[in-house]
Amino acid sequence: MEFNDDIVACAGLVQRGDPDRFRTVMAAPLAARPVMFTLYALNVEVARAPWVTKEAMIAEMRLQWWRDFLEEISLGKEPRRHEVATPLSQILTPGDAKMLDQLVAIRRWDIYKDSFEDAGHFDRYIDQTAGHLMVATARRLGECDEGVVRDVACAAGLAAWFQAVPKLEEEKRIPMVDGRAEAIQELAQSGLDRLTKARKSRSAVSKASRPALWSALSAQKVLQQVIADPYIVAEGVIRPVKGNLAWAAFTGRW
Repeated sequence: MEFNDDIVACAGLVQRGDPDRFRTVMAAPLAARPVMFTLYALNVEVARAPWVTKEAMIAEMRLQWWRDFLEEISLGKEPRRHEVATPLSQILTPGDAKMLDQLVAIRRWDIYKDSFEDAGHFDRYIDQTAGHLMVATARRLGECDEGVVRDVACAAGLAAWFQAVPKLEEEKRIPMVDGRAEAIQELAQSGLDRLTKARKSRSAVSKASRPALWSALSAQKVLQQVIADPYIVAEGVIRPVKGNLAWAAFTGRW
């Protein structure tokens, strides 16, 4: 996949909407960047759809547009022309499209102010957003063990979620199923445990796929902060952490 005007547009979307992932792409090998920019641009478009309007019906329509596009890919139909959808159609398999449809569908939670139904619903949200995106990216870059990738994505997703809690509460959302300090610590520990387990199986993720996991480079330190003091989540004082991308690019580790 080569750089063209669509990929440049995708890169711009990621730079503006997800600067942390933009940094990971710029640290990745040149050949990996078009794929990463394209998938991360999809994530930006989908993630922001529920927030750009206060009209639930319009937000639903925005998400449905992406679901319709992904269905076209899954059915092998000629996709519509769009600066993000067009390059996506060149890299996604029907299986990828079906998986990413779940990523779009579960974002409906962001439109409304209902709480998560239960812990299982919250777990699915993290897995189908952070997990599906990381798996799709790793697959398109090279060979990988999906279970290992999902463990890493869980840690990254939880770390990002903890940092987003104050903003979500400002927007009258209910971000935590159980807001007790002990429950937050347990959740952070579960993410850290999965990350530790994944790192014992690094060889199950090919060198080509590893840039897809670099968005999790800061997760360990964020989760450790939350375990040490769970009250920093509600207070919004988690210390910013940036992953060492130069180290990751040089060593191929994550």
